[in-house]
Amino acid sequence: MFRNRITAGRTTAAAEGDVVVLLIGMRVNRFWAVHQWVPVMRAMLRMLRELERAPERGLLGRVLLTASPRTYYVVQYWESKERLYAYASAPDAFHHQVWALINRKERDGKVRGHVGIWHETYVVPEGSYESIYGDMPAFGLAAAHGQVPVERRGRRAKDRFAHRSEKATASRDA
Repeated sequence: MFRNRITAGRTTAAAEGDVVVLLIGMRVNRFWAVHQWVPVMRAMLRMLRELERAPERGLLGRVLLTASPRTYYVVQYWESKERLYAYASAPDAFHHQVWALINRKERDGKVRGHVGIWHETYVVPEGSYESIYGDMPAFGLAAAHGQVPVERRGRRAKDRFAHRSEKATASRDA
């Protein structure tokens, strides 16, 4: 799932069909409240480890990012929105435990705004995404779905946007 080998030349992501992207993160609202935001950060890392050990749950790849000294997030690529929802609501998943704890703290009035949490989910239809990588290891969408020489999808961005899988073309033509 996570590689570092550099691929020479230009490549593009080998994604076919719709792409599911989850952005999920936290914002440190009060730096001094370490006891509030460190557990949130550790919980996210634990969930990522859990997902790496169980690829059948549907996480294809992820990228950890820092937006500022206050904001940290993960870009996640999923097999489908159904797999993402299944993980989020699975009683045996760590996410379920963490979300129950957060809800309990909110209900009991113990959340004081020391740390913010957020997520955004996108289902991007085939033909509405494109990518290019030059002399890069598989990264982002290409790490999640594999990479192919850019010529297979088109040297220009508009050609890569126009790419459709054989399956999508067949269903569209039927």
